[in-house]
Amino acid sequence: MTQSVTYPNGLAHAGKAVGEFFNGIFEALIRVGEANSRVRRIEALCKLSDEELAARGMRREDIVRVVMHDFI
Repeated sequence: MTQSVTYPNGLAHAGKAVGEFFNGIFEALIRVGEANSRVRRIEALCKLSDEELAARGMRREDIVRVVMHDFI
């Protein structure tokens, strides 16, 4: 005698939803980490003198645009 067990499609869908949930959390943590490194970079550049920024080809008002270039 053999038995078979079938699972409703809803169970497979629930598993996918849980996976997507955790993937979303993981991606959010990556964004937070990237944001923190960008903030540190902005802070470091803000501490430079205008002459040091000019030597890097930047002006003080360019700092955020340069650091966040792919978001702006």
